[in-house]
Amino acid sequence: MSHSFSFPQSRREFLWTAGGGLGGLALSSLLSDDGLVAAETSGPKNPLAGRPAQFPARATSVIQIFCPGGLSHVDTWDYKPGLERRHGQPFDPELGKQTFAGIAGNFSKSFWPFRQHGECGRWMSDLFPRLSGHVDDMAFIYSMQSKSALHGPAMFMANSGFIRPGFPSMGAWVTYGLGSESENLPAFVVLPDPRGLPPGGVANWAAGFLPAVHQGTVIETATQRPPIADLFPPASESIPPMAEKEGREFLRLLNVTHAETRADSLLEARIAAYELAARLQMSAPEAVGIEGESAATLKPYVLEDPDVGPFGRQCLLARRFVERGVRFVQIFCGAENTSSKKIRPNWDSHEDIVRDHGYWGRILDTGASALLADLKQRGLLDSTLVICTSEFGRQPFMQGAQKGRDHNPGVFTAWMAGGGIRGGTSHGTSDEVGFKAEEDPSYCYDLHATALHLLGLNHEKLSFYHNGIQRRLTDVHGHVIQGVV
Repeated sequence: MSHSFSFPQSRREFLWTAGGGLGGLALSSLLSDDGLVAAETSGPKNPLAGRPAQFPARATSVIQIFCPGGLSHVDTWDYKPGLERRHGQPFDPELGKQTFAGIAGNFSKSFWPFRQHGECGRWMSDLFPRLSGHVDDMAFIYSMQSKSALHGPAMFMANSGFIRPGFPSMGAWVTYGLGSESENLPAFVVLPDPRGLPPGGVANWAAGFLPAVHQGTVIETATQRPPIADLFPPASESIPPMAEKEGREFLRLLNVTHAETRADSLLEARIAAYELAARLQMSAPEAVGIEGESAATLKPYVLEDPDVGPFGRQCLLARRFVERGVRFVQIFCGAENTSSKKIRPNWDSHEDIVRDHGYWGRILDTGASALLADLKQRGLLDSTLVICTSEFGRQPFMQGAQKGRDHNPGVFTAWMAGGGIRGGTSHGTSDEVGFKAEEDPSYCYDLHATALHLLGLNHEKLSFYHNGIQRRLTDVHGHVIQGVV
């Protein structure tokens, strides 16, 4: 005998009423368009169940700091004496294609002096007085390149290995390979800049064709907004605890009955995500609450500063998340170019690099240095891989007659620390003026392969069958950068 049921409400309204707000949960990781996800014929009932690494791992979690807009390597990490010698000279077109905007001014040395730091003697500009104290824990890749000079495509490449959207992000691949260490928090957490989303938006942490549960979960860090949208029902629609418990159990029975007749990883992901949402009502407030942190811990993050404080809070929450078993945390230091303020809302310093990088440099320097020190003091740096990167660099010459620098996909710098990284080391070089990669050119594929290797994953064997081909984060490229491991 078969039965059919007719619901007077929409599915969303029914789930909201029965589940105390869980059906209306607006987490980006809960739902994905069905067309983006390939169905699997088998898999664990809990798609985020922890899985062993393919070989012994040095790191168990990742914190990625992404600086959208194009951080200038020649003003920050990559010391170029040759550029100082050419300061004020016109750009030589024989070096190659000029610039994204097509207007090349004179060569310009760094606007901040460089000095050597640490036992390794690594050069770093005065833009980062606090981070310079951590160079012995950091490894620099001076020869990074991108295949695009446009923010969106370059962001996608840096995060997923492809310049087109629709491919899984690095965080999604990591959780697909290893699952979660926490039953009560998402495996992949994204902390956008409070000013807004980065260029390319939510596609930067998408699951693509992987099961939808591996998409990043956005956590708001602005104190005036709830950390997770719609995690709790409105006060006017509160439900007695017993009724809420019974509603959840009823939903669970409906989900189990529905799933038993289908083999759909997307369905399993949704069920697991709704169940996680229920647990998040207990775990999320504690994870984002910093009231229990000591004054000594909070002081380096400078949370009271209106400019530095928001990013400091992002970094502090990243430490709290990995401390509680979150596998991958992505922090964005900058947002899309949508602000009407004179200062750019990210590192895209076309008009005035001293103004923009001076502003953002203080923010990154304070938060990132506090994070590294905090992780190290707690014994977490050894097991946490910290990555700091941008989508591309900036030119070694000025943008026409302006006081800024244009996009430069030819070379930029990324750095890593902790999680099996050999501090005080470097890989690759840029040319004499920082215009192009010269020795050991590297792409995001190599950075991704190295990160996966430190997590105990072989980038050539971590794959997913999609549209007739075994896809992977590094596509058909990538080598582990052995010199920094």
